[in-house]
Amino acid sequence: MAIIYCCQIELHDSLYHATREIGRLYETEPIIHNYALCYALGLVDSEKYATTVSEEDSYRYFCPEQVPKYEEHLTPLNKQGIYITPARSLNHTTILNTWKYANNNYHVEMEKTQKNIPSFGRAKEIAPESQFEFFVISQKELKLPKWIRLGKWMSKAEVTVKKLPKPKIAEGVFTCTHPLNPLDVMFTNQVISYDVVNIPPVSLIQNVRMRGQYYYFEDIKEQIPVQIAYRFKN
Repeated sequence: MAIIYCCQIELHDSLYHATREIGRLYETEPIIHNYALCYALGLVDSEKYATTVSEEDSYRYFCPEQVPKYEEHLTPLNKQGIYITPARSLNHTTILNTWKYANNNYHVEMEKTQKNIPSFGRAKEIAPESQFEFFVISQKELKLPKWIRLGKWMSKAEVTVKKLPKPKIAEGVFTCTHPLNPLDVMFTNQVISYDVVNIPPVSLIQNVRMRGQYYYFEDIKEQIPVQIAYRFKN
């Protein structure tokens, strides 16, 4: 029987990841992708969680190229029966920061540039003390870190973990209000309707109405798909 943890994240720094670019505005969506959480929680290429990958795809020490290897890195979590859902906002506020830069090609060319035109942009970030929630589904007991780093700025965040009561399983049409990765559920469940959240590298879905097996709890309204795992191909 699966063990399900309800986890909350509280930001101690502002969180930035560019999910939407509108002209000079780079906006951070108040949601955290499940791929990002797997890396932040230290689940990828880990001896502790028995998810080590081949040396050629190693993530722990040195990444020779900035090319995502989600399939190679996350498939070992399937083998260990570990799944992390995306994190939704429980409460959040945003802040707007303006940054400026100038053309400094002369640092590379060792020559003065013909133009020195300052430019600027704005970054909409999630403010400190904002809180998020996600679920961990595991086939065995897990000990997750209390402190993690998130986003482009490696922002500090605190993780609180609560083990939920033993879940029950039912089958039929149900609604999952928590955001999901569509690739992880659409091939094992009949997805009927949903709202899209545009966020790279894979857009998420929420308020998902689907048919299939699901976990439910007596005192918690949340319903979570049973047939859920990291998938990258049909």
